[in-house]
Amino acid sequence: MNAVDEQHDVVITGLGVVTSIGIGVADFLAGLLTGRSGVKPITAFDVSGFAYANGCEVTDFDPAEWIERIDIAEVGRASQFSVAAARMAVADAGLASDELRGRRTLVSVGTTDGESHDLDTLTGHQLRHGPESLDTTMARRYPASRLATSVVRELGLTDVEAVTIPTACAAGNYAIGYGFDAIRGGDVDVALCGGADAVCRKTFTGFYRLGTIAPQVCQPFDRDRKGILTGEGAGILVMESLASARARGARIYARVLGYGLNCDAHHPVAPDQDSLARCMELAHRNAGIKPEEVDFISAHGTGTKANDTTEVGAIRQVFDAPPPTVSIKSMLGHSMGAASALASAACALALHESFIPPTVNHNETDPECALDCVPNQAREAELNVVQNNALAFAGNNAVLVLGRYRELV
Repeated sequence: MNAVDEQHDVVITGLGVVTSIGIGVADFLAGLLTGRSGVKPITAFDVSGFAYANGCEVTDFDPAEWIERIDIAEVGRASQFSVAAARMAVADAGLASDELRGRRTLVSVGTTDGESHDLDTLTGHQLRHGPESLDTTMARRYPASRLATSVVRELGLTDVEAVTIPTACAAGNYAIGYGFDAIRGGDVDVALCGGADAVCRKTFTGFYRLGTIAPQVCQPFDRDRKGILTGEGAGILVMESLASARARGARIYARVLGYGLNCDAHHPVAPDQDSLARCMELAHRNAGIKPEEVDFISAHGTGTKANDTTEVGAIRQVFDAPPPTVSIKSMLGHSMGAASALASAACALALHESFIPPTVNHNETDPECALDCVPNQAREAELNVVQNNALAFAGNNAVLVLGRYRELV
């Protein structure tokens, strides 16, 4: 693993998470350690006409606990998640609001759907009552850019770049990679990066029509897996240089070693094994590591036949002996643009707390996915390097590599 360079090394000092298995770092960590399931019947929209409609929705979420400066009515559900996770992450990093406002800051948030839940509602109103019935407040909060700009407004930031990255289910890792480059290049002092999405009828219906929604639970790598469950939430990471973190005595979860991105445009929905293998190799080269140094992989692991076999095939191309490979989507569903950001938060916690989260709902491994998926129970492990895979429609791949932080003497 790379030698430490205080000025150019990028570290994670704060985590904010909103998920179906826990809100906040402590609850999320407890959910990962116990293999908690967020599965329940979907309530975000009318599910009449669907043969089955389980999902992983966030419950017990009160935006008023986190949103203080801006009008909640002007913020859609995905943006509420984004703002809440950012608030949590900043507090977790030990950064005071005034201190953050005085630093060059980047906010980058990845998403698949933006505020498509609002678009679903607006479309329904228009179909039933005509365009004059549209709720103008709801219409104004639809643009996906609000996932990032709402964070800026809520935190009262001024010297800031705000960007929303729409690379679908790999968007969280893209946003984190964007922040990594900005800090390492000296363009910003602090980066708040991650992803956010909310359950919506449009996306559920699309996956349902593709035949990739699981009837009950998500079972990545299992012989009897049936597909994904749509989920929601947000994960935001606070990143800064190692020099900055040490100067203010911050707690450090992990080092960001590097990442790899590519887009093969092979197929609108089918992943490409060779392309994903190349993306992992790019990430390793950028991070300055060898495959054998990776101690566990957080897989994209959606639970579909195509994704899991393709991803495992790509892993076997790159690794002579694949390390434990898990999918936390088995617990919290596929939260779309938030998925890889939440997995990155899980990886940072795994490094800091010395464990590997489980792949739950696992009965029998598919021979085509033969690897150690840490079935059903978390495992204690001293980890040095972890890898987080993210795959997206249209061939967008993003692989992030994190490393354990050791105190300098």
